[in-house]
Amino acid sequence: MTVVFRELVRKNKQLPLEECIQLLKTEKRGVLALLGDQDYPYAIPHNHWYCEEDGKIYFHSGKSGHKVDAFMRNPKASFCVYDQGYRNEGDWALNIRSVVVFGKIEVVQDHAWAMEQTRRLSYKFTSDSAYIEKEIEQSGSNTLCFALVPEHICGKLVYEA
Repeated sequence: MTVVFRELVRKNKQLPLEECIQLLKTEKRGVLALLGDQDYPYAIPHNHWYCEEDGKIYFHSGKSGHKVDAFMRNPKASFCVYDQGYRNEGDWALNIRSVVVFGKIEVVQDHAWAMEQTRRLSYKFTSDSAYIEKEIEQSGSNTLCFALVPEHICGKLVYEA
């Protein structure tokens, strides 16, 4: 079965894929949306790492909880990232670029790869390599690394007026 994702209605607002990828690489956080308990949407802020090597978006967390239960039950997810926006001179409204990624979650089984992605994600927040290595050494065995494997990426520029 081929999945067909909706096209943007206002195509003139659509961002090129390269710009979407750049937002995924540079923004530190987004909102991960899953199908939670009793099929209620469950959306949570989450930091992430976009890996250019394989095109996946990596996350790390504890090994249990609502989020983990949700994606283990149903791996379909979406992830939304948006920037701080900008104002045109003399205008009060923001122009905001956003990206939505649809795909499926997979748990990273290779521990070395999982810790490398966790390390890369950590460098988005600090350049203190000693701190990062200490945290990975102390908490790495209790860390679950998972990836969103994109099936569709779409971005747009929204004018907030």
